[in-house]
Amino acid sequence: MANTLKLEIVTPDRKVLSEEVEYVGAPGILGEFGVLPKHVPFLSALGVGNLHYKQNGKAYYVFVAGGFAEVSNDQVTILAEVAEKATEIDTDRASKAKARAEERATKAKERIDGARNQAALRRAISRINCKTSGKNAGTC
Repeated sequence: MANTLKLEIVTPDRKVLSEEVEYVGAPGILGEFGVLPKHVPFLSALGVGNLHYKQNGKAYYVFVAGGFAEVSNDQVTILAEVAEKATEIDTDRASKAKARAEERATKAKERIDGARNQAALRRAISRINCKTSGKNAGTC
């Protein structure tokens, strides 16, 4: 297919996704970036947030946290520390993690604990947002 590119999302534990897609948007550490077919090659570190891709005109979401994205030869390879499809996210677990992080934020006394807590809070919120965005079996 001339108007698609290959998207592969891999974590240390498993291959999360391997699909032909029309577009990929991902959270880089300096901001979100988008990739269409015939994109120039590049490499980016990933931040915490929601990767989204379009397939057959529908949007799908995957929560990612950390890692790298490589774009080359109409292929986007995501090597993520954590990646979960919106359909796999446990909203109750993410909500509990968010509540714990917010509670710790009010009690944080050291900067290291505060930074670690902010990272946990951001991951929990991103998971909830990904699940919310990915209603109806991962599509919008």
